Amino acid sequence: MRLTSLVAGAFILALGYPASSMLAARAAAGGAAAQAAAPGPLGSRPQEPSQESQESQPLPKAAHPLQVEVNLVNVFVTVRDRHNAILGDLTKDEFKVYEDGVEQKVAYFRKEMDMPLTLGILMDTSGSMERILGAEQDAASRFVREVMRKRDEALVISFDTDINLLADFTEDPDVLGRAIRHTQINVDASGIGGTVGTIPSRNGGTDLYDAVYLASNEKLTGETGRKAIVILTDAEDTGSRLSLGDAIEAAQRANAVIHVVLITDYAATNGSGPGVAAKMSAETGGRVINVHNEKTLEKAFDTISEELRSQYVLSYYPSNSARDGQFRKIKVDVSRPDTKVLALKGYYAPTQ
Repeated sequence: MRLTSLVAGAFILALGYPASSMLAARAAAGGAAAQAAAPGPLGSRPQEPSQESQESQPLPKAAHPLQVEVNLVNVFVTVRDRHNAILGDLTKDEFKVYEDGVEQKVAYFRKEMDMPLTLGILMDTSGSMERILGAEQDAASRFVREVMRKRDEALVISFDTDINLLADFTEDPDVLGRAIRHTQINVDASGIGGTVGTIPSRNGGTDLYDAVYLASNEKLTGETGRKAIVILTDAEDTGSRLSLGDAIEAAQRANAVIHVVLITDYAATNGSGPGVAAKMSAETGGRVINVHNEKTLEKAFDTISEELRSQYVLSYYPSNSARDGQFRKIKVDVSRPDTKVLALKGYYAPTQ
């Protein structure tokens, strides 16, 4: 279906008028939907576990919103060594977590993740992608088959002069694969299985920022657990009505990490694409992977898949309990030398 109604809601919000979500978020398995303002599930404070049991203690389920007392912040972390290999043998004591410069007490620590993964696959179908679209389709289709496990869900969105929702949240890799293979360059949604409708762009260009905003604000915000947006693009936005800052903030409020597969062969050498991709990923805790050909495209998806399946979770009750709606910066340090840490960079505190 076309995301026409989503943009209407987005632009109403941008103008300061009230708007309700146009799409219902799916219910999280075994718990109520999380509040958008917190990066982890919200729940009543459970009894503090003993030091010996903290590493195996299961994460508490989200409670009904009326029972919320304390925010539990879940920080998902991937660590690589100096040779770029994933480190899977770190212990709780090797991590330190800071919120706005203040060290936080890690209440829960897990190495093996069973929390569901929610993915947004965003594919640039503007004219600059024409020569590599087939390779994108092959790599992205293989990626969803390899990365998804039971209870994971993903959606597929294409964007060019407008934005098309080609597959809504589903656990079925076959449905996602068919949607990915239906992407075409600058084709109206009615020609690729979507519904008719148009989203006017500013000047007929590529609506990257609008696509990220809509995926975050209207689709991922209501989801719990781990959330990631994977974008295949040259990151040259020439048509969005919303700004880069709007897109990044929407992803941060949805607690979604942005990974950009940057198609550098087709970006202008003096264009803004690499800088845009770097800012999106850096401010959400994701990464940019430069792609020059079909072989490096396959490797890019392998890297993202490996990281999504090799994470630690560090959970803490923030020492700052103010419900002021402010952005809280998160920093994760690892005591082991020569390591590189990929983690959420912050979240917006709740307001009530």
